[in-house]
Amino acid sequence: MSKGLWAFAQQWYARPEVEAACLALQAAGGNVCLVLCAAWLGLRGVAWQTERAQALATLANDWQSDVIAPLRSVRIQWKGLAVHDAALAQWREQIKTLELAAERELLTRMETLAQWPENTSQSLEAWLASSLEGIDTDTAQALFDTL
Repeated sequence: MSKGLWAFAQQWYARPEVEAACLALQAAGGNVCLVLCAAWLGLRGVAWQTERAQALATLANDWQSDVIAPLRSVRIQWKGLAVHDAALAQWREQIKTLELAAERELLTRMETLAQWPENTSQSLEAWLASSLEGIDTDTAQALFDTL
């Protein structure tokens, strides 16, 4: 396999326009890790198949709701309070670190699941379309434009 999913995610997220697009996706209810994996697979030429997309979506959405979302919720809830409380600000940063670790673990699990052969045809649009299902067109287009 070529460059791993985590390395791809870090490289892609470092682009200036990507962070804003990902935050908009999160706000719209999308799963950034799923989109990152879809882009990684599509750019590598892994053939899109319904079963593959569904397996990744199930893994990503379950991990998102069970692990990442609760951490993110606490971190966001403490944002205002942490401005005036140094201990809480430190804990909030620790939660942010755990949230990032949980996202990295999800990407690792998705990469392990996605051990599908690469081929010569790119299927980026199919992968991204399935990962952005239900997301408004402007938000989806903003992510397409970052690739």
